[in-house]
Parts: sequence; structure tokens; C-alpha cells
Amino acid sequence: MGMSRQAHYQGCQRHAARMNQAQTVVQLVEHERMRQPRVGTRKLQKMLEVPLQKAGIAMGRDALFDVLRNARMLVAPKRAYHKTTHSHHRFRRHPNLLKGGPQQEQATRSEQVWVADITYLPTQGKFVYLSLITDAYSRKIVGWHVHASLQTQEVAQAFKNALKARQSQQPLTHHSDRGIQYCADYYQELHKRHGVTCSMTDGYDCYQNALAERVNGILKGELLLQRPADLAQARRMVKESVQIYNCERLHTSLKMQTPNAVHRASMAELLRNVQPSKVST
Repeated sequence: MGMSRQAHYQGCQRHAARMNQAQTVVQLVEHERMRQPRVGTRKLQKMLEVPLQKAGIAMGRDALFDVLRNARMLVAPKRAYHKTTHSHHRFRRHPNLLKGGPQQEQATRSEQVWVADITYLPTQGKFVYLSLITDAYSRKIVGWHVHASLQTQEVAQAFKNALKARQSQQPLTHHSDRGIQYCADYYQELHKRHGVTCSMTDGYDCYQNALAERVNGILKGELLLQRPADLAQARRMVKESVQIYNCERLHTSLKMQTPNAVHRASMAELLRNVQPSKVST
């Protein structure tokens, strides 16, 4: 067949080595996906850098894609839609301060812009709802609450939780859609009491609140894969998922860092810059 005995056996050895490497990689990926079941290949490449080095395996992105494709472990996107926003109401709307233009406010630090949204969670009984407050700079979920109804007081609890954990008193903008809960007097009173500026989308356009929508999708599409039995179990599952999202999940937009790491670094720098002015006064 035009191949020497030596070349044949060397080819067999290389094939066996590749199979052993692939098996090791699959085991490492299975370990990571115990915590993040739908984490993608690009993030896995970053997460597995140290374990692969310890195993003596050099594997690039394309090779990792090939291994996972052969093992049928590539993640297919999920798409779902359930409307939770009622934007036709009598309450006052606020302008979109994040919209492109000369007056656009862009997040350059943590606790400068928070984005809010509501999504639904299916249970074995009725739907429950998840309200989230996310820091636009660090992508960290700073407040959350799982509730059984869309009452304004329930939705506002996530905002209250975020305000309790707030570390600075620097100017803060709260951005959301024009849902009735965010426009209601009860929610707006929280803005006034804590000196928070209100920003809203121009209409029911999810792209004007894309970051909040994206965080919803990550939690439901990557972490909250099992259907909880009831509200209590949903709260426990969301708590664990938020912890994984904030502390373990890498973000491409954050240069493969976690939201917690970026948030912590930004707040440390902010507090260092603010502290001298307090002392001098």
C-alpha cells in the first residue's frame, strides 16, 4: 500500500495519542459542565487552559471544537419568548438616556448604570417571575428576586436588594423598559428616595434594553435548565445560578473575566479616587 511498517505503527500511535487526549478533554469539559451545563466552547478553552497544561495537552480553539463535535457536546442555542411587559398605561414614561447621541450616557465604571428586566420561569405548577438588576459596566447581577405575581412591590424587591448592597453614592442611572411596574408611583418613589436617575426605552423594543435581555437569556439558557417544582425551589435554584454567573462564568465582553472580578476591581478604583476628597473636606 506504499507505506512502511514503521510508518504504519507510528500512525497508529499518533491516532491512539489523539484519542487519549480527546478523552481527557471530554472528561474535563464534563467536569466544568456540571456547574455550567451550557457553557460554550470559546469560554471552555479559557477555563481549561491550566488543566490542559497540567495534563500536557496543547489544544487550540478549532481542535477543541472538533473534539466536542465528535463527542456531540456542542451547545445548540435555545429560543423562547414570553411577554412580561405591559407598556400601555397611564403612568409617566422617562426618556432613554442610553440611546446613541451626543448626550448618551455610557457606563465607564461600576454602579453608574443599572439595567432592569423581568422574565418568567416555568415550574411544575404556575409560572413564577424573576426580576433582575444588572450592572451595565461589570455585567454583575447586583439584585434579584423570584416572585409569584407581577405586582410592583414584588418587582421592586430586586431593586431594593441592589440598593442595600450598593457601595458608593456616586450618580446612578436605572434603565428599564416602559413596563407598568417600573413606571408605577411605588417604583418611582424608590428612585427619588435614593437619588437615582430614571431611564427607559422609547417603546417596547428589546434591543434598547439588550444587556438585561441578554442576562435573562444566560440564566435561563445556560444555568436554569431544570424546571423547579414550586416558588421555593425556584428561589434556591436562582440563588445558585446567580452565584455561578457572577463568580464563575467568563464573559467575552469582559475579556474572559467574571463579573465579580470586574466589579470588584472597578469599585476598588472608584473608592480609592473618592476617599481623598472625603478626607480633605
